[in-house]
Amino acid sequence: MGFPRQRMRRLRESEPLRRMVRETVLAPSNLIYPLFVKEGTDQQEAILSMPGQFRWSIDRLLKEATDVHMLGVPAVMLFGIPDHKDERGSSGYDPNGIVQRAVRALKDHLPGLFVMTDVCIDEYTSHGHCGIVKDGRILNDETLDCLRLMAKTHAEAGADMVAPSDMMDGRVAAIRDELDQGGFEHVPIMSYAAKYASCLYAPFREAASSSPVFGDRCSYQMDPANAREAVREVQADVEEGADVVMVKPALAYLDIIARTRAEVDVPVAAFQVSGEYSMIKAAAQQGWLDESKVTLETLLSIKRAGADLILTYFAKDAAKFLNAATP
Repeated sequence: MGFPRQRMRRLRESEPLRRMVRETVLAPSNLIYPLFVKEGTDQQEAILSMPGQFRWSIDRLLKEATDVHMLGVPAVMLFGIPDHKDERGSSGYDPNGIVQRAVRALKDHLPGLFVMTDVCIDEYTSHGHCGIVKDGRILNDETLDCLRLMAKTHAEAGADMVAPSDMMDGRVAAIRDELDQGGFEHVPIMSYAAKYASCLYAPFREAASSSPVFGDRCSYQMDPANAREAVREVQADVEEGADVVMVKPALAYLDIIARTRAEVDVPVAAFQVSGEYSMIKAAAQQGWLDESKVTLETLLSIKRAGADLILTYFAKDAAKFLNAATP
């Protein structure tokens, strides 16, 4: 039975009806706000390649986290910028490191905020790689010891969830064992399960001063051409104990998000990364795009593809847009 009896536009005639039959709903509660934290006091250092984003000292971080939490965003993800870097990224697993102190401060100041931490040594290594380097090679198993310690010190500081982003094989199991043995069996793991070797990370690497000083990350991050491999990565992380799995980046990998959602029953996260953020910001600054509309449309597309949680530098602004649009 086709036209004229079947008229698809009938359900689009009025705004209330469109709301009632809407298949995908985006809310501030779906969002996670990534934040960069650095040493010092009273610091709010602009990130030139990411307009509107900053490197925060802990005292300023508390105010920013409070503001975004009041908008209905339930969680933040912390990325540390240390003063000291070495070959093993030891400041990343220092119990008194920048992220560990930031976690303690946030949980003391804002106990209702869900605090997540990135577990990876690239921000803390002198060479900028996500693993220990020997003779130009990234050593997988030796790196696991660093990740174990980092995750444990984050949990000891009060982190609500740890998120390994390194893409070393076996790291979820190693971290799960370390947390369980340390009495942190209640702390969940969100794995960067399908993390691709993307050029869209460039602004982040400027923000965190974490670009590799030699080579690239293609020997451990995924080839953008591969989809079946993503399923294997996701399934392996779930088997090792991941409570949430993430796809990164998001917009160029909506098919991977959808495939991941179909393959596993655990919650799926997606990271709208720095390059995705900066492209929208740049176009909006030129007047070529409406920033609020593009922000919400792209985030909705990520949710529609199957992401339950979305990490995005737009979290604060998107929450404002969504709250303003709520009848």
